[in-house]
Amino acid sequence: MPLVNSKEMFERAYKEGYAIGAFNVNDMEIVQGITEAAKAENSPVILQVSAGARKYAKHAYLVKLVEAALEDTDLPICLHLDHGDSFELCKDCIDGGFTSVMIDGSKLSFEENVALTKKVCDYAHSHVPYVTVEGELGKLAGIEDAVNVSDEDAQFTDPNEVEEFVKRTGVDSLAIAIGTSHGAYKFKPGQKPRLRFDILEEVSKRLPNFPIVLHGASSVMQEYVKIVNENGGRMPDAIGIPEEMLRQAATMAVCKINIDSDLRLAMTASIRKHMNEHPDHFDPRQYLGDARAAIREVVQHKIHEVLGSSGKA
Repeated sequence: MPLVNSKEMFERAYKEGYAIGAFNVNDMEIVQGITEAAKAENSPVILQVSAGARKYAKHAYLVKLVEAALEDTDLPICLHLDHGDSFELCKDCIDGGFTSVMIDGSKLSFEENVALTKKVCDYAHSHVPYVTVEGELGKLAGIEDAVNVSDEDAQFTDPNEVEEFVKRTGVDSLAIAIGTSHGAYKFKPGQKPRLRFDILEEVSKRLPNFPIVLHGASSVMQEYVKIVNENGGRMPDAIGIPEEMLRQAATMAVCKINIDSDLRLAMTASIRKHMNEHPDHFDPRQYLGDARAAIREVVQHKIHEVLGSSGKA
C-alpha cells in the first residue's frame, strides 16, 4: 500500500464519528512505536513532521523511515507536514514525497492568510498524486518547536470567518482554536481546562461535513510526569486536555487530533527510569527499546480510548 493523503481518511472519520491520530515523529524509535501501536489496533494513522524535526533528522531519512513503516505494517499512513510556515517549505515537502501539508498562516492578517493558504493549495492540488492541505484560523497559546504564542496573543477561531476562508483557499481541512494549547504546560495549577464546544458546533454548522483539526491536544499523562520526577526530573505540575473532552470532540466534526507532548513525555520518562535502574548500561538499544515500548503503549491507548479509530484501517 502506498502512502495516502488525508482525504478518504477524514471522509470516513467524519461519517463514523471518530478521529485520526496525528503523531509527531523525530526518529526511528518513535516511528516504530507509533506504527506498531496502529498495527495492533488496526487503525489508520498520520505521521507528521515539524520543521524542527525535519531539520534534526533530515527530510530523506524521515521519508525513508515512514516508507519502511508502511512496508512493515501495510496500514493506511499519511505523511504530513506540521505547521509549515512558508510556501517554500510546503513545496519542498510536496516535491519530496509528503502526501499532506499544513500551511500555518494564523499569525498573519486574514487576507494574508487566505493568500498564502491558497497559493499552497493551488500547488498541492495540481500535484500528481493529489496532496491535501490543512489551514489554520485562530491562534493557540503555548510553545512547541517553532510555534510560540503567548496567552495574551492567543485567539479563538471566529466562526464567522470559516466559510469565506475555506471557499477562497480551497483548503481540505481546517485547524481551529477552541481552548487547546501547544506544549506540556497548558494550564496553570488550579486552572480548569475547558474546550469551547460552542465554537466547534458553530463551525460545523457553517462547514457541514468538513474535517476540523485540533492541535495541542496532549493530555500530559501524569503517570509519566511522576516517573520523570522520581528519576531526577523537575517537571512542575502540568494539566493537559482531559481525554474525555477529546473523545467528545472526535465524535463531532474533529477528524484529526494532534498528539506530540505525550509522546515526548513517555519517551523521556522511560529513558530516565532505565538509566536510573541500570546506571551501567551504555547500549542505546537497551534504553531506546524501552522508549519505543512506552511510545507504543501511549499511542495504543490514545487510539483505543480517545480517538475511537481502532479497527478502521
